Amino acid sequence: MTTDISFLERRSKLWRYGLFALFVITGVALASWVTRTPAIRDEIGASTAEMGLVLFGLSVGAMAGVLTSGYLVARLGGRPVAAMGISLVCLGLLVLGSGAAAGAAPGVFAGLMLFGAGSGLMEIALNVEGAALEKLLSRPVLPALHGCFSAGTVIGAMLGIWLTSIDFPVSWHLWVVGALCTPIALWAVRQIPADTGKESAESTDTPRLTAAERLAVWREPRVLMLGLIVLGMALAEGAASDWLPLIMVDGYDLGSTAGSLVYTLFAASMAVGRFSGEFFLSRFGRVIVVRTSAVFAAAGILVVVFAPHPALAAAAVVLWGLGASLGFPVTLSAAGDEQHQSAARVSAVATTGYLAFLAGPPALGLLGEHVGLRNAMLAVATAAVVAGLLARATARPPAPKSVPRVRTPA
Repeated sequence: MTTDISFLERRSKLWRYGLFALFVITGVALASWVTRTPAIRDEIGASTAEMGLVLFGLSVGAMAGVLTSGYLVARLGGRPVAAMGISLVCLGLLVLGSGAAAGAAPGVFAGLMLFGAGSGLMEIALNVEGAALEKLLSRPVLPALHGCFSAGTVIGAMLGIWLTSIDFPVSWHLWVVGALCTPIALWAVRQIPADTGKESAESTDTPRLTAAERLAVWREPRVLMLGLIVLGMALAEGAASDWLPLIMVDGYDLGSTAGSLVYTLFAASMAVGRFSGEFFLSRFGRVIVVRTSAVFAAAGILVVVFAPHPALAAAAVVLWGLGASLGFPVTLSAAGDEQHQSAARVSAVATTGYLAFLAGPPALGLLGEHVGLRNAMLAVATAAVVAGLLARATARPPAPKSVPRVRTPA
């Protein structure tokens, strides 16, 4: 018995470390090209609106990944889907670097499309894995997992800042990161247990759902509200990832290195918020944490929009990052509360959140072309406020009431 417990503890640790590594890699990969967005823009000679259309490649790929990920996890399990996803992320960096080297917008579009497809596939699978690990350990795991993603973005952003400051070619930067992430990803995928989230016709724990049953999850009022919360908070996070360096460069006349440094500050704030998430959740509960996070995010964005000086805007980015840090992972935890169809609900809510990452870049780019990138962020602040108003949906559902036994006369 002791041996079995020791084995399970060891396997759960490796499972957790594998997920940690995959989240870190994704963060490093994302920040590697985000911090070089001004350089990529200059390489291909794109305007703000044209850059929004190039970023639409990320949306196209992510849409394909997100829409197929839930089905693939149900049929194959989380591990093979995560493996496919991280492979496409690494390949996307290589293609993105090649497109930048050639000064070809279609090449950058293709690289972002591969990157988006990998992210969509992998992160739905990893969130299902994280929710399952939370149930096994009976404590919050998703905030720390997403904290690893934010830590990865800090690492990637610091590397990007340094390479930008020494005028290192953006193409070589992306090629090297893609090549270095690949062996770590191979090790990490092997630590994930097989069949997590896989549905089987023979299983009573995770029975295979019909298409009608899977769609029915999307019509549940609580799932819809959780999806709207994730939509708003993911937009708050994604808007910074896609546009914050350019906001600081174009909106405040900072240099590319300074713009990347501000993004790094945002990513570091996200990491701090997520790694401290378990502390605040245990003391205040989900509803207060999500509501406060939404207020912080909206307030930080408003200051960035209206600040008269770049130093004040940079300081407000800390508030923006702290506010955007916990909404996504906490809401996904809430989606996995109920045992029946838990994986389907997590997948549905995560998919809704990724719609923000899909529609956000091109929509904000087109809006920014007309009103300026800073003013376009007002739409993001509004979405965060709506998420805060719906925070009550993250409360744990009441346990089913036991039916009292009725005594029959002897």
